[in-house]
Amino acid sequence: MPTPPSPAPQTPAAPDTVAASATPTPACTALTPPPLPCVIDVEASGFGRGSYPIEVGVVLEDGQAWCSLVRPAPDWTHWDEQAERLHGLSRPLLSRHGRPAREVALALNHHLRGRAVHTDAWAHDYPWLARLFDEAGLLPAFRLHHLHALFTPEQAAGWDDAVAQARVALGPMRHRASNDARVLQHAAALLLGLTPVVPRGAALSRRRDD
Repeated sequence: MPTPPSPAPQTPAAPDTVAASATPTPACTALTPPPLPCVIDVEASGFGRGSYPIEVGVVLEDGQAWCSLVRPAPDWTHWDEQAERLHGLSRPLLSRHGRPAREVALALNHHLRGRAVHTDAWAHDYPWLARLFDEAGLLPAFRLHHLHALFTPEQAAGWDDAVAQARVALGPMRHRASNDARVLQHAAALLLGLTPVVPRGAALSRRRDD
């Protein structure tokens, strides 16, 4: 009987073949810090009954800013001379360069749709924005919250100091709603341990009096 052929020698698996079949170790993923709050600031004709918004400024999470003067509606007649000395906006300036309430409200909804928007003066800004949207015949497409809702009691206690630090860090700026909103966002970032956005001229649109 003929001798059966010897079986072919088995080639051992290469070491990298074994390694390739092993389950890879998951890579560590850096945690993404929470975004900065979107902030709004409103300048008004004064305080109390009959007052209305005359300028609105916002700063988005990425630092882009938008600001507009508001042209007073015909029945918006309230005016506080002391408030004018603070914000520096006169009624003739608003008449020349302000946008109608509907145009401002539409722009706010465009930029802020679906966002949580924060203010440090909810009790004032809420009724002023309500009057703006009522005049425009629109509903806001964003939610308004108080900035302090983001803070612990300990953080909130340091708010005034944080605002002062933010003003120093940002340097001299005109008293405008968007600039005030940027100061507020910067202060909130300091309290929340986030990196403030350094403005580099990013703007969603320009004021009409610039």
